[in-house]
Amino acid sequence: MRLATLENGRPDGALVVVSADGTRYLASAGQTLLSAMADWQAVAPDLLRLAARLEAGAGGRLDPARLRAPLPRTWQWLDGSAFGTHGQLMQIAFGLPPVDTDRPLMYQGLSDRFYGPADPVPFADPAHGIDFEGEFGVIVDHVPMGTSAAEALKHVRLVVQINDWSLRTIAPIEMKTGFGWVQAKPPCSMAPFAVTPQALGEAWRDGRVCMDLIVEWNGAPFGRASGAAMDFGFHDLIAHAALTRDLVAGTMIGSGTVSNANYAQVGSSCISEVRAIEIIRDGKPATPFMVHGDTIRMEARGARGETPFGAIEQGVVELRS
Repeated sequence: MRLATLENGRPDGALVVVSADGTRYLASAGQTLLSAMADWQAVAPDLLRLAARLEAGAGGRLDPARLRAPLPRTWQWLDGSAFGTHGQLMQIAFGLPPVDTDRPLMYQGLSDRFYGPADPVPFADPAHGIDFEGEFGVIVDHVPMGTSAAEALKHVRLVVQINDWSLRTIAPIEMKTGFGWVQAKPPCSMAPFAVTPQALGEAWRDGRVCMDLIVEWNGAPFGRASGAAMDFGFHDLIAHAALTRDLVAGTMIGSGTVSNANYAQVGSSCISEVRAIEIIRDGKPATPFMVHGDTIRMEARGARGETPFGAIEQGVVELRS
């Protein structure tokens, strides 16, 4: 089942079920995705019935221009850093010592808005080091405090694709304070469709999205790293987050930047990784960060060419007062 949110002039938009080919939809009467997450057991059967009607040919034409982020805002956004290669390269990029822990890395980010898949994204100053970060995420129902990793995956209701925007020249300053991100982490963007784990089929394995994330910067190929390479699966990340608190229904948890050890062959999912690779190879970075007018495209692709989340296609624009 694929879900999306359409613009309707309200903060949370209108929840719709989308056909498998992404061309048609049926509305869920009065629901938003956030409200559906709060009562998933009761709402899901109705959504599945709408999905069945769509596959039988029902539904109206989906207008891509109306698509917002599937979850335009939520109660909590927790982002992990579950790809070891990315963590190692970031330490080089920022000149930081290795993180001496066997625990998942995670921070709590901004969750009061998520950009839609085609929204222009405003930034005040390119000198802040504008960077994209392609990743996957899960949306959970209520997760009780103390839930184990063995029990965590049953709480995953939807899977999403994310661009976690970062401002790289601000990031090391905030990292060195020992507190969390504020200025370095603006709102994230989301691909248009949230899908159930069942809809991913064999691409959902061991709490991981086993698909390549195809990234293009200004129309040129940039990366195609696989989400299968997470050192910690989403079950581990959920259990980590729920160790000392309940997770409210609608909490979204990110994988962190998709990154593979064979980056020389598959590329990267963020600019900062490429700069770290250049430091290793050449002693200094050469690739610049983004500037106003740049574009980014991200689309997860399965082994048979399937693209269940749709694409993020956005431009970086100048902040207007």
